[in-house]
Amino acid sequence: MMPTPSSDVKPAPGAGLVDAHFHAFPLTSTGAPGARYVPAYAAPLADWVAATAPHGVTQGVLVQPSFLGTDNTHLLRLLAEQAGRLRGVVVVAPDISMVELERMQALGVRGVRLNLVGGDHRLGAEWHPLFERLERLDWHVQVHTDHGRLAEVLARIPQALTVVADHFGKPAAASELEALAPAQRDRLHVKLSAPYRLAAGCVATALLSRWLDLIGPGRLMWGSDWPCTAHEHARDASTSPAWLEDAAGTSGTLEALRAGNARRLYRF
Repeated sequence: MMPTPSSDVKPAPGAGLVDAHFHAFPLTSTGAPGARYVPAYAAPLADWVAATAPHGVTQGVLVQPSFLGTDNTHLLRLLAEQAGRLRGVVVVAPDISMVELERMQALGVRGVRLNLVGGDHRLGAEWHPLFERLERLDWHVQVHTDHGRLAEVLARIPQALTVVADHFGKPAAASELEALAPAQRDRLHVKLSAPYRLAAGCVATALLSRWLDLIGPGRLMWGSDWPCTAHEHARDASTSPAWLEDAAGTSGTLEALRAGNARRLYRF
């Protein structure tokens, strides 16, 4: 069953915080082929608003969950209903047409997500036409990788494209971040989300400090990862960016991480 229309739960626009990574989805009994996990519940937009608005969130970036595959119907409907308040990141087949991408862009889509966890990280020649279309649209490629494979994936995505790394980039060890080549770091944005998805021994605050040193405060952004699929126990803690207050260092950096960087990248 689809959730009820969400036109009456619009988060107020303005100078509040931006949740740069969350999900909303209907109840489904079957996921896309190969889905690792299919939640046994719906995640309505109204519930995200209720969870994050008390922390000052007024806008958000809705990311297509892996278990829905390339069926972006629900995401696109929410973008249409929440015009100006949400942006979207979709999952698409590599042969999607430019016409369809332009239709998505008009609704607020700004990037394509490659969920490579447990799958093929090679990104062969079949992806090249899509990458060319994304460059023409000025969209980014958002990547969700297995631990320790970010550098490998960056090397396979054309240098002209901006890349957004999910969940702190998911290093296998914090020390590997320094091994990224300058050219790889220079087009990289990183989402400070889902610390519960990090490898053992990786700590969110320590990774934030390393990313600040490597790419500066202008390309890092907080995301709740709500509703924390497969990690629902962390949901309450995930909806607040309060942990950034000490880790960010300055008020300017804190504002950039909680709102300014996401507003600029997603063109709110």
